[in-house]
Amino acid sequence: MSRRALARALALTLTVCATALAGPTGAGAAEIPKAPGHRLVSQYEGAPATAQPVPGPAPAQHPYLAPNGRSGMHGDAWGSGTHPYAGPLGRDPQVTSEQIAALGGECATATFDAAGRLITVCGTFQGFKLKLLEPRTLATLAEYQLPQRSSTVEAITRLDFSKIFKDTSGGAYFYLDNEDRVVLADSRHHVLRIAHERTADGSWRFAVVDDWDLTGVVPHDCVSWTNLFPSGTCDPVTSVMPDWQGRIWWVTRLGRVGTVDPGTGRIRSVELPGEEIQNSFSVAEDGVSIVSDHALYSFRAGADGTPVVRWRQTYDRGTGTKPGSVNQGSGTTPDLFGDGYVAITDNADDRMNVVVYRRGSDVPDDRRLVCEIPVFGSGRSTTDNSLITWGNSIVVENNYGYENVTSLTFGRSVTGGVTRIDVRPDGSGCDTVWESAVRSPSTVPKLSTANGLLYFYEKEPNALGIDAWYLTAVDFRTGAVRWKRLTGTGPAYDNNWAPVTIGPDGTAYVGVFNGIVAVRDRD
Repeated sequence: MSRRALARALALTLTVCATALAGPTGAGAAEIPKAPGHRLVSQYEGAPATAQPVPGPAPAQHPYLAPNGRSGMHGDAWGSGTHPYAGPLGRDPQVTSEQIAALGGECATATFDAAGRLITVCGTFQGFKLKLLEPRTLATLAEYQLPQRSSTVEAITRLDFSKIFKDTSGGAYFYLDNEDRVVLADSRHHVLRIAHERTADGSWRFAVVDDWDLTGVVPHDCVSWTNLFPSGTCDPVTSVMPDWQGRIWWVTRLGRVGTVDPGTGRIRSVELPGEEIQNSFSVAEDGVSIVSDHALYSFRAGADGTPVVRWRQTYDRGTGTKPGSVNQGSGTTPDLFGDGYVAITDNADDRMNVVVYRRGSDVPDDRRLVCEIPVFGSGRSTTDNSLITWGNSIVVENNYGYENVTSLTFGRSVTGGVTRIDVRPDGSGCDTVWESAVRSPSTVPKLSTANGLLYFYEKEPNALGIDAWYLTAVDFRTGAVRWKRLTGTGPAYDNNWAPVTIGPDGTAYVGVFNGIVAVRDRD
């Protein structure tokens, strides 16, 4: 049999297998099953909290994004990881879930339209699905099939599932624009703008309203069921965000940074040779902040839309990739906050640092660095999730030791740890405010500024081998745990890098390996 014929036969076989593994989809999908032992662990600990709003100005509202709190994975254009909505206070919290697929099905970025309907992208072995969900029941109202990522095909054909877990492309990062339309880059290297609309019979559907093809500027010889042995380069598009003028910026894993002019369709790009971009990025009126595995950048657009570097700042990238990191570099999306600051974490070998810079283009090189604060234990310190920033405060969690859904089975957990750091009012440096032992292996945590609670997705070690997952609420001011609620047991409830998201109705949502979980106070 020829290599091409073998490839076709293998593609057909594996497509059938992937379809079988995808499991139930649509409005009739079941609740995520719990693994044995869920009745042997605590269901709820702590006591209901009292709402204590956190004072301070909110991040600037981006003119081309949905209102802050419902526009993307990190809540707003500044990447603050905050929501203006009051999340659950722990009053007899109720848990519901929706199984998207029997194997896989994780719903990562979650956004909300003006009516509070949940819009999310869920990954299955059939490909990513853009879904419109009823926010209370989690029933599917509409679904749009996105192309399968090359990493999924590689994982199945080469039996190397790390390909999936270390891939942040294909729509995992998307944003909701100021007209409630999804904007994402799919695995075909197209930037899509997708609206959801009511049909004549009252049902819902998604419709592509704009499609910009990046294949003219981005290498795209990627593994697929019909191209199992590519000979060229594949450079997946990682994330998209608009700037204050409405251009759509995009970045790729292999260090390309580009823009699309939605009015003309003009595409412009530059390359950062030898650098990778695995995270999303943040946007303020004064520029676009992007971190690669070598440096933090501030960009602006030239007259024709070409990205131009305003400044570049290298950081300590260490000597290797730590367990709990996607690559050898910062694991954070840049956070813009306070009086002109930007924060990331580095990848220093012994203890990772939270690093804060002044982001103005007129800042002298010798004054750009505000502070480098080492966090967590010696030799066990890394994060691959965005920081939380509010006012002059920064919250960081420790992801050291988490790789994928197999990392914490049989009752295992991570070292964990959460730290709050504040920039001094005069900008002369930073100080550690509190440290917590909370073990949040891989979530993108959130702060409800309306009630003063931080929300983490926690897993403690268990001597009986039970893998119990909890939504945990922590006091932003003191670091004290207020309450925690069991969501489920087993790998199906592992969030595997997905965020906590607080909805306009006060529900906390968590994307998990088999779908999505919702926690809300009893009405």
